[in-house]
Amino acid sequence: MDRLSRSIPSKPQRDLWKRKVEQVAEEAESLKESLDKYFLRNQRRMREAQERAELLRRANGDSAHVLRVFDEEAQAMTSVHNSKRMLEESLSTGSAILLKYSEQRERLKRAQRKALDILNTVGLSNSVLRLIERRNRVDTWIKYLGMVLTLVILYFLVRSSG
Repeated sequence: MDRLSRSIPSKPQRDLWKRKVEQVAEEAESLKESLDKYFLRNQRRMREAQERAELLRRANGDSAHVLRVFDEEAQAMTSVHNSKRMLEESLSTGSAILLKYSEQRERLKRAQRKALDILNTVGLSNSVLRLIERRNRVDTWIKYLGMVLTLVILYFLVRSSG
């Protein structure tokens, strides 16, 4: 994604994309660290539950309650693994979407340049060119709103799975 942000010709947009890429990377790293901490905490709890179960089994031979706690911890650990995998899949999907958007943007820019060259050679008026530029601005707004909507959906997906 860094490579794509460097390919943007205008400096303000490049800086904006660079910040967005950094924010997404920081957020993903933070979520990954949180999941790792939770995983380690659950692993420690499971180990402690196993040790308690072993001690209780030695003491009185009945450790069904402790084993039930151990099963609950194992289920929690499985849930953490699933959440981590889903988060990584969401991140890779988001990266792929951003890559495709960038490719489409470049393709559309080339097509726009060619169309403007043809229109200039045909001699169409400046008002048509202004209409095209206005449409381009509207498309840009739609693109950014789509990105924000995608981020909001991803946020709620991560929040609901956690």
